[in-house]
Amino acid sequence: MKKGLSRRRFLQGMCRGSAVAVGLPLLDLFLNDNATALASGAPIPVRFGTWFWGCGMNIDRFVPTTVGANYDLPPELKYIEAHRNDVSVFTGFNTFLDGAQNFCHYSGQYSILSGAAPMTKEAIEGPTFDTLIAEKIGGSTRFRSIEVSATGNPRDSHSRTGPAITNPSEVSPVALYQRIFGADFRDPNRADFTPDPEIMLRQSVLSSVREQYRDLEKSLGHSDRQRMDQYFTSVRQTEQRLALMLEKPAPAAACAIPQNPAEMTPGSDVDTAAHNNRLFAGLLAMALACNQTRVFNMLFSNSFSTLRKPGTTVTHHQVTHEEPIDEELGYQPEATFFVEQSMKAWAAFLDEIKAIPEGDGTLLDNSLILALSDTQFAKVHSLNSIPMMIAGKAGGKLRSGLHVAGRGDPVTRVGLTVQQVMGLNIDSYGNKSMKTQKPITDILVT
Repeated sequence: MKKGLSRRRFLQGMCRGSAVAVGLPLLDLFLNDNATALASGAPIPVRFGTWFWGCGMNIDRFVPTTVGANYDLPPELKYIEAHRNDVSVFTGFNTFLDGAQNFCHYSGQYSILSGAAPMTKEAIEGPTFDTLIAEKIGGSTRFRSIEVSATGNPRDSHSRTGPAITNPSEVSPVALYQRIFGADFRDPNRADFTPDPEIMLRQSVLSSVREQYRDLEKSLGHSDRQRMDQYFTSVRQTEQRLALMLEKPAPAAACAIPQNPAEMTPGSDVDTAAHNNRLFAGLLAMALACNQTRVFNMLFSNSFSTLRKPGTTVTHHQVTHEEPIDEELGYQPEATFFVEQSMKAWAAFLDEIKAIPEGDGTLLDNSLILALSDTQFAKVHSLNSIPMMIAGKAGGKLRSGLHVAGRGDPVTRVGLTVQQVMGLNIDSYGNKSMKTQKPITDILVT
């Protein structure tokens, strides 16, 4: 182990009569000889996230013509050119309904995230796998996961802890900043640490309530016990979060508290959504770097894509159905505008994640981010070749920069691969025709 300088060391000085302390960046001194782990021997954590956009793509303008590395970039993918070596593109993977109805703008994403096409629109087959990954890797952070949406609607979220239990999204970058970096934030790089007595009191109160619940439980019927169990699961999670806040956080040298973003009214205007997408990306990137969370779900547009051009009321979803295909162009130009804006936003999101150096690479190298949509061609609600992409190397577990052609295989092959890479002990994923035991070995580092 290298010695001579602690990661907790600060540069200290005075500014206008006030003491200031500036945390050091992630110097080579803080890492092992190969810059692949912390000097203490602890591995650099791997993070997981999803990034969602609604209403799919145009297959002739999106799907690369070449397979493998150095894939070409058709018009709708050209916006990710700067990240081509960081992003693997998955096409030709299908959803099989197995007798279920195609619930438009609903069946597709949940077949990817829960392993089966839903039989009803009220409930999916089970939890989405982001929550299972959060249970696996998120227990040592303040937030097991963070959900955000650029649409302005907190109900726009695809993260579910149960068949009908949705994790709501934060829609304001300012509110997200306060939630992460507000009064409860404990800078992991501060040399001093004193537990907050208010947090100690809150933890004590929760513990006493739990004891009262155990007494109450004896008099409850079965259904009431289930309801109370669900409620106290969240109470236990809050207790765990408070317990973490009473411990001195581990140093995180890439952590730097960002500036509080200027408020911009959330809404479906595509320019507003793009602006908030970038703000959310910066905040999430620093939340990951500061070890406040290791899991996130980012929604750029909802599955019905209510995005609209500034000054208009016509939504992306509306034009996908009402706009005719231009005979000369071969696609819907107005609807395609929103696909291209979505890919610009995806690239902008990755810009922020990749901008943070970490170890011998970047935060993106130590992440696995799954981008997905709900359909292929929105005009007909196609469930074949729903677009998916994976960005990042998951700490060296993944090869990146590939185009993988599914050739009609189920979308669950991507989900199985993601879960196994993130450490879930499963050998199969999906139900009925969607069940698979075949991870996508093309992208795995062996």
